[in-house]
Amino acid sequence: MNFEGPFDLLLQLISKHKLDVTEVALSKVTDEFMAYIRAMGPDGDLDQTTEFLVVAATLLDLKAARLLPAAEVEDEADLALLEARDLLFARLLQYRAYKRIADIFQGRLESEARRYPRTVGLEDQHAALLPEVVISIGPEGFARLAVKAMQPKAEPQVYVDHIHAPLVSVREQAGLVVERLRAAGAAVSFTVLTGDAPDTLTVVARFLALLELYREKAVTLDQDEALGDLLVTWCGGEGAEPVVTDEFDQEPGGGTEEEGVRE
Repeated sequence: MNFEGPFDLLLQLISKHKLDVTEVALSKVTDEFMAYIRAMGPDGDLDQTTEFLVVAATLLDLKAARLLPAAEVEDEADLALLEARDLLFARLLQYRAYKRIADIFQGRLESEARRYPRTVGLEDQHAALLPEVVISIGPEGFARLAVKAMQPKAEPQVYVDHIHAPLVSVREQAGLVVERLRAAGAAVSFTVLTGDAPDTLTVVARFLALLELYREKAVTLDQDEALGDLLVTWCGGEGAEPVVTDEFDQEPGGGTEEEGVRE
Protein backbone atom coordinates (compact mmCIF):
# COMPACT_ATOMS: atom_id res chain seq x y z
CA MET A 1 0.00 0.00 0.00
CA ASN A 2 1.44 3.38 -1.05
CA PHE A 3 0.58 6.47 0.99
CA GLU A 4 1.12 10.11 0.01
CA GLY A 5 0.60 11.96 3.27
CA PRO A 6 -1.25 11.84 6.59
CA PHE A 7 -4.67 12.48 5.09
CA ASP A 8 -4.13 9.89 2.39
CA LEU A 9 -3.03 7.35 5.02
CA LEU A 10 -5.92 8.17 7.30
CA LEU A 11 -8.43 7.77 4.48
CA GLN A 12 -6.92 4.44 3.48
CA LEU A 13 -7.12 3.10 7.04
CA ILE A 14 -10.66 4.35 7.57
CA SER A 15 -11.86 2.92 4.23
CA LYS A 16 -10.31 -0.46 5.01
CA HIS A 17 -12.42 -0.85 8.15
CA LYS A 18 -15.56 0.63 6.50
CA LEU A 19 -15.75 3.29 9.18
CA ASP A 20 -17.48 6.64 9.01
CA VAL A 21 -15.10 9.54 9.24
CA THR A 22 -17.17 10.92 12.11
CA GLU A 23 -16.63 7.75 14.15
CA VAL A 24 -13.01 6.83 13.68
CA ALA A 25 -11.80 3.75 15.57
CA LEU A 26 -8.65 5.44 16.74
CA SER A 27 -7.08 2.29 18.23
CA LYS A 28 -7.31 0.32 14.98
CA VAL A 29 -6.08 3.25 12.93
CA THR A 30 -3.18 3.81 15.30
CA ASP A 31 -2.15 0.15 15.30
CA GLU A 32 -2.04 -0.03 11.51
CA PHE A 33 -0.24 3.30 11.31
CA MET A 34 2.43 2.02 13.69
CA ALA A 35 2.78 -1.09 11.54
CA TYR A 36 3.21 1.12 8.50
CA ILE A 37 5.90 3.18 10.29
CA ARG A 38 7.80 0.04 11.31
CA ALA A 39 7.68 -1.23 7.73
CA MET A 40 9.32 1.96 6.47
CA GLY A 41 12.31 1.40 8.75
CA PRO A 42 14.87 4.07 9.66
CA ASP A 43 14.53 5.78 6.26
CA GLY A 44 10.93 6.81 6.87
CA ASP A 45 9.63 10.32 6.27
CA LEU A 46 9.72 12.16 9.59
CA ASP A 47 7.53 15.01 8.33
CA GLN A 48 4.79 12.59 7.32
CA THR A 49 4.96 10.88 10.71
CA THR A 50 4.64 14.11 12.68
CA GLU A 51 1.79 15.35 10.48
CA PHE A 52 -0.14 12.16 11.12
CA LEU A 53 0.48 12.51 14.85
CA VAL A 54 -1.13 15.96 14.72
CA VAL A 55 -4.20 14.49 13.01
CA ALA A 56 -4.31 11.59 15.45
CA ALA A 57 -4.07 13.98 18.41
CA THR A 58 -6.99 15.96 17.03
CA LEU A 59 -9.03 12.79 16.66
CA LEU A 60 -8.14 11.80 20.22
CA ASP A 61 -9.44 15.11 21.54
CA LEU A 62 -12.62 14.66 19.55
CA LYS A 63 -13.15 11.15 20.89
CA ALA A 64 -12.70 12.41 24.44
CA ALA A 65 -15.22 15.16 23.80
CA ARG A 66 -17.78 12.61 22.58
CA LEU A 67 -17.53 10.71 25.87
CA LEU A 68 -18.63 13.76 27.83
CA PRO A 69 -22.35 14.39 28.44
CA ALA A 70 -24.00 16.41 25.72
CA ALA A 71 -24.75 19.93 26.85
CA GLU A 72 -24.65 23.48 25.64
CA VAL A 73 -21.18 24.52 24.63
CA GLU A 74 -20.08 27.63 26.46
CA ASP A 75 -16.37 27.12 26.92
CA GLU A 76 -14.20 28.72 24.25
CA ALA A 77 -11.94 25.68 24.29
CA ASP A 78 -14.91 23.43 23.50
CA LEU A 79 -15.97 25.72 20.68
CA ALA A 80 -12.47 25.64 19.25
CA LEU A 81 -12.50 21.85 19.48
CA LEU A 82 -15.75 21.62 17.56
CA GLU A 83 -14.43 23.97 14.92
CA ALA A 84 -11.30 21.85 14.60
CA ARG A 85 -13.46 18.75 14.19
CA ASP A 86 -15.57 20.30 11.47
CA LEU A 87 -12.47 21.56 9.69
CA LEU A 88 -10.77 18.18 9.84
CA PHE A 89 -13.80 16.31 8.55
CA ALA A 90 -14.29 18.83 5.75
CA ARG A 91 -10.67 18.48 4.69
CA LEU A 92 -10.89 14.70 4.78
CA LEU A 93 -14.00 14.64 2.60
CA GLN A 94 -12.53 17.17 0.19
CA TYR A 95 -9.30 15.21 -0.04
CA ARG A 96 -11.20 12.00 -0.75
CA ALA A 97 -13.09 13.70 -3.58
CA TYR A 98 -9.83 14.92 -5.13
CA LYS A 99 -8.34 11.45 -4.88
CA ARG A 100 -11.28 9.93 -6.73
CA ILE A 101 -11.09 12.52 -9.50
CA ALA A 102 -7.35 11.94 -9.79
CA ASP A 103 -7.96 8.20 -10.19
CA ILE A 104 -10.43 8.90 -13.02
CA PHE A 105 -7.92 11.11 -14.82
CA GLN A 106 -5.18 8.54 -14.34
CA GLY A 107 -7.36 5.85 -15.90
CA ARG A 108 -8.11 8.01 -18.92
CA LEU A 109 -4.45 8.84 -19.40
CA GLU A 110 -3.53 5.17 -19.30
CA SER A 111 -6.20 4.27 -21.86
CA GLU A 112 -5.14 7.09 -24.19
CA ALA A 113 -1.50 5.99 -23.94
CA ARG A 114 -2.40 2.82 -25.83
CA ARG A 115 -3.25 4.76 -28.99
CA TYR A 116 -0.59 5.29 -31.65
CA PRO A 117 -0.71 7.60 -34.69
CA ARG A 118 -0.42 6.23 -38.22
CA THR A 119 3.18 6.63 -39.43
CA VAL A 120 2.86 5.03 -42.89
CA GLY A 121 3.07 7.39 -45.85
CA LEU A 122 0.87 7.51 -48.94
CA GLU A 123 0.80 4.57 -51.26
CA ASP A 124 2.71 4.89 -54.54
CA GLN A 125 -0.37 5.08 -56.75
CA HIS A 126 -1.71 7.94 -54.63
CA ALA A 127 1.60 9.80 -54.23
CA ALA A 128 2.12 9.93 -58.01
CA LEU A 129 -1.26 11.49 -58.69
CA LEU A 130 -1.21 15.09 -59.94
CA PRO A 131 -4.16 17.46 -60.28
CA GLU A 132 -5.48 18.10 -63.75
CA VAL A 133 -4.28 21.31 -65.37
CA VAL A 134 -7.21 23.67 -65.89
CA ILE A 135 -6.54 26.53 -68.33
CA SER A 136 -9.19 29.24 -68.25
CA ILE A 137 -7.72 31.41 -71.03
CA GLY A 138 -7.82 30.88 -74.77
CA PRO A 139 -5.35 31.67 -77.59
CA GLU A 140 -6.59 35.24 -77.88
CA GLY A 141 -5.95 35.84 -74.21
CA PHE A 142 -2.42 34.44 -74.50
CA ALA A 143 -1.79 36.74 -77.45
CA ARG A 144 -2.87 39.80 -75.48
CA LEU A 145 -0.63 38.83 -72.57
CA ALA A 146 2.31 38.33 -74.94
CA VAL A 147 1.80 41.74 -76.56
CA LYS A 148 1.61 43.40 -73.15
CA ALA A 149 4.77 41.66 -71.97
CA MET A 150 6.74 42.59 -75.12
CA GLN A 151 5.83 46.27 -75.13
CA PRO A 152 8.66 48.60 -74.02
CA LYS A 153 8.12 50.06 -70.60
CA ALA A 154 8.13 53.81 -70.14
CA GLU A 155 11.08 55.22 -68.27
CA PRO A 156 10.16 56.33 -64.76
CA GLN A 157 10.04 60.08 -64.27
CA VAL A 158 11.59 61.54 -61.15
CA TYR A 159 10.48 65.06 -60.25
CA VAL A 160 12.93 67.30 -58.40
CA ASP A 161 10.74 70.35 -57.96
CA HIS A 162 10.38 69.69 -54.24
CA ILE A 163 14.16 69.58 -53.80
CA HIS A 164 14.74 73.09 -55.17
CA ALA A 165 11.69 74.74 -53.62
CA PRO A 166 11.74 78.55 -53.54
CA LEU A 167 12.70 80.27 -50.31
CA VAL A 168 9.94 81.78 -48.16
CA SER A 169 10.98 84.53 -45.75
CA VAL A 170 9.35 84.50 -42.32
CA ARG A 171 10.11 88.20 -41.97
CA GLU A 172 8.28 89.03 -45.21
CA GLN A 173 5.29 86.91 -44.18
CA ALA A 174 5.24 88.69 -40.81
CA GLY A 175 4.97 92.03 -42.60
CA LEU A 176 2.11 90.71 -44.71
CA VAL A 177 0.28 89.40 -41.63
CA VAL A 178 0.71 92.71 -39.77
CA GLU A 179 -0.66 94.64 -42.75
CA ARG A 180 -3.76 92.47 -42.95
CA LEU A 181 -4.43 92.56 -39.20
CA ARG A 182 -4.16 96.36 -39.10
CA ALA A 183 -6.49 96.68 -42.06
CA ALA A 184 -9.05 94.33 -40.51
CA GLY A 185 -9.21 96.11 -37.15
CA ALA A 186 -10.69 92.98 -35.55
CA ALA A 187 -9.92 89.33 -34.95
CA VAL A 188 -8.97 87.39 -38.07
CA SER A 189 -8.87 83.61 -38.26
CA PHE A 190 -5.69 81.82 -39.23
CA THR A 191 -7.61 80.19 -42.06
CA VAL A 192 -8.30 83.61 -43.59
CA LEU A 193 -4.70 84.74 -43.10
CA THR A 194 -3.44 81.72 -45.04
CA GLY A 195 -6.26 81.48 -47.56
CA ASP A 196 -4.12 82.79 -50.44
CA ALA A 197 -0.97 80.81 -49.53
CA PRO A 198 0.28 79.06 -52.69
CA ASP A 199 1.82 76.10 -50.87
CA THR A 200 2.31 74.46 -47.49
CA LEU A 201 5.69 76.11 -47.01
CA THR A 202 4.08 79.55 -47.07
CA VAL A 203 1.50 78.44 -44.48
CA VAL A 204 4.32 77.26 -42.20
CA ALA A 205 6.18 80.56 -42.65
CA ARG A 206 3.08 82.59 -41.72
CA PHE A 207 2.51 80.44 -38.64
CA LEU A 208 6.10 81.02 -37.53
CA ALA A 209 5.57 84.73 -38.14
CA LEU A 210 2.52 84.65 -35.83
CA LEU A 211 4.59 83.00 -33.11
CA GLU A 212 7.22 85.73 -33.42
CA LEU A 213 4.55 88.45 -33.27
CA TYR A 214 3.00 86.80 -30.21
CA ARG A 215 6.38 86.70 -28.50
CA GLU A 216 6.73 90.45 -29.17
CA LYS A 217 3.21 90.95 -27.69
CA ALA A 218 2.00 92.44 -30.96
CA VAL A 219 -0.91 89.99 -31.38
CA THR A 220 -3.21 87.91 -29.19
CA LEU A 221 -4.18 84.34 -30.02
CA ASP A 222 -7.53 82.80 -29.06
CA GLN A 223 -9.07 79.39 -29.70
CA ASP A 224 -12.65 78.69 -28.62
CA GLU A 225 -12.32 74.89 -28.65
CA ALA A 226 -9.65 72.26 -28.99
CA LEU A 227 -8.44 71.91 -32.59
CA GLY A 228 -10.67 74.82 -33.51
CA ASP A 229 -9.81 77.78 -35.72
CA LEU A 230 -7.12 80.13 -34.35
CA LEU A 231 -8.26 83.75 -33.97
CA VAL A 232 -5.58 86.44 -34.27
CA THR A 233 -6.09 90.02 -33.02
CA TRP A 234 -3.68 92.92 -33.58
CA CYS A 235 -2.72 94.74 -30.36
CA GLY A 236 0.56 96.38 -31.38
CA GLY A 237 -0.90 99.78 -32.08
CA GLU A 238 0.02 102.04 -35.02
CA GLY A 239 3.64 102.60 -34.07
CA ALA A 240 6.78 101.01 -35.43
CA GLU A 241 6.82 97.56 -36.91
CA PRO A 242 7.49 94.75 -34.39
CA VAL A 243 10.90 93.17 -34.60
CA VAL A 244 10.84 89.66 -36.07
CA THR A 245 14.10 87.77 -35.61
CA ASP A 246 15.74 86.10 -38.57
CA GLU A 247 16.50 82.78 -36.83
CA PHE A 248 14.07 80.97 -39.14
CA ASP A 249 15.45 82.66 -42.26
CA GLN A 250 19.04 81.50 -41.87
CA GLU A 251 20.53 78.70 -43.92
CA PRO A 252 20.99 75.36 -42.07
CA GLY A 253 24.79 75.83 -42.17
CA GLY A 254 24.58 79.31 -40.66
CA GLY A 255 25.65 81.05 -43.91
CA THR A 256 24.70 84.50 -45.10
CA GLU A 257 22.88 83.54 -48.27
CA GLU A 258 19.46 84.89 -49.15
CA GLU A 259 17.17 84.73 -46.12
CA GLY A 260 14.35 82.22 -46.22
CA VAL A 261 12.89 78.91 -45.11
CA ARG A 262 13.51 75.91 -47.34
CA GLU A 263 11.10 72.98 -47.45
